[in-house]
Amino acid sequence: MNQPTQQKVLFIGLGVMGFHMAAHLSKKYDTFVYNRTQSKADDWNAEFEGTTCPDLSALPDSLDYILTCIGNDNDLRDVYLSDNGLIQQATPGTILIDHTTASADVAREIASAANARGLSFIDAPVSGGEQGAINGQLTVMCGADKDVFKQARPVMDCFAKAVSCLGPNGAGQLTKMCNQIAIAGLVQGLSESIHFAEQAGLDPQNVIDVISKGAAQSWQMDNRHKTMIAGEFNHGFAVDWMRKDLGICLDEARRNAAKLPVTALVDQFYADVQDMGGQRWDTSGLLERLRSKKS
Repeated sequence: MNQPTQQKVLFIGLGVMGFHMAAHLSKKYDTFVYNRTQSKADDWNAEFEGTTCPDLSALPDSLDYILTCIGNDNDLRDVYLSDNGLIQQATPGTILIDHTTASADVAREIASAANARGLSFIDAPVSGGEQGAINGQLTVMCGADKDVFKQARPVMDCFAKAVSCLGPNGAGQLTKMCNQIAIAGLVQGLSESIHFAEQAGLDPQNVIDVISKGAAQSWQMDNRHKTMIAGEFNHGFAVDWMRKDLGICLDEARRNAAKLPVTALVDQFYADVQDMGGQRWDTSGLLERLRSKKS
């Protein structure tokens, strides 16, 4: 009896997250990878089982899924919508899944172009950071047709602990905005709590040990307080990326009339961190702003 043919996937964008997401896919699918910087693709291929694509001018034959995790709206338009982009090249029936954090507008734009050519598109931004990608424990927030989502979910399950469809195209990106809005206030609150403890002459570790057992507990507190207290800010999502994401949130809020006063304020605090040279610090670098005299 012939064995069923292994499905083919192409993963584009081997950055902090994509490198590990593609690794999980390679355990189940015939995986092709592409990265604009070829050396990253070569590094991936040296460690995991798959095939490196030298460029995107000619896609591998018979792809079932194409996944992307790249930079921003402009990058997405270039990769998907250019004259030689994925929409023009992909075979009808291919499902396109984008894990970039971007605007809901660009998700809807790509989805419309994809549908016109017999393709399906899912906007599927993720949360969980690099460690979540390494462990295959990401949360994936999707905007898609329900039947398309059902078909594609096993692909995303390879690197996720939770995969949900929140509505039609654009809903995944809107949900990721909600995620970033919530995180911004939490990290600022945790930073202020640690800073206050330090200024009050308390041992901040002892304080966190106590308050983390009550209503103040959060993922940020559990996973970031030790490195924050130690002044180490190289453990996750960069300030530059957070400012990009908060900019998307604030733009959308201006359109839908949502009021985001805390988010807008924390966005400016992150601008201060950038001015301090903390562009690549993780988002908990807000504490260093408080410790400095610039706050």
